[in-house]
Amino acid sequence: MPASAARTLLAALLLAPAAWAEPATPVPPPAPPRPQASAPAPLAPASRAPAANAPAPRAPARRDAPVIKPRPSAPPRHPAQAAKPPVPAVIPDPAPEKPAEPQKGSDTGMPLPRYATLRSDEVNLRTGPGTRYPIEWVYKRRDLPVQIEREFEVWRLVRDQEGVKGWVHQATLAPRRTALVVGAEQVLRRDARDDASPVARLKAGVIVRLRACDATSPWCQAQVGDYRGWMRRTELWGVSPNEGIQ
Repeated sequence: MPASAARTLLAALLLAPAAWAEPATPVPPPAPPRPQASAPAPLAPASRAPAANAPAPRAPARRDAPVIKPRPSAPPRHPAQAAKPPVPAVIPDPAPEKPAEPQKGSDTGMPLPRYATLRSDEVNLRTGPGTRYPIEWVYKRRDLPVQIEREFEVWRLVRDQEGVKGWVHQATLAPRRTALVVGAEQVLRRDARDDASPVARLKAGVIVRLRACDATSPWCQAQVGDYRGWMRRTELWGVSPNEGIQ
């Protein structure tokens, strides 16, 4: 074989794979590395315009206000189990109030206030119950009615028709009853009637002697000197509205 042909054959054998050689088992390429998980991309803002063919967003369903129905009433109770009506409480009648007892004097035990008269034509009215208290007034009128308001030992706190108050000794007072004519001129009548004939006409300030007064009557029997008749209590100062004098 010529030399040139041998060289050509050797080159062909070196360049081309040998036909007798076993095919090589292919090795799979290594798997690419997994990408690390990343945070999801933020959603697009709602202001993005929808696609032309996208359906319109559905309006939320309207929820009506709930209807609250009354609870069904319980079946009526059996008469034997029915609740008994409450028995009203018995409120006793209030006890009648006792009439207020009259105040009584600490020395005599007699009711206060009460009326008396001056015993003489000169009675000293003092500022306190005792001779050590100064004389504030001197009464110069015998039989003048005064009202006793308080007692302290032998001294009496008195008030006259003008409202002047002071202390006098009990010895200067008498239990006989007199009264002062008050207001305008008053009529001493023959009977205890407004239409009875007049016996005398009395000026304001005249002292009358009280003979009798019925506790249930508005009239009192009075006497001035030799004149005796009837006068209304409201025409006199020195007798209480419901006082009885015998």
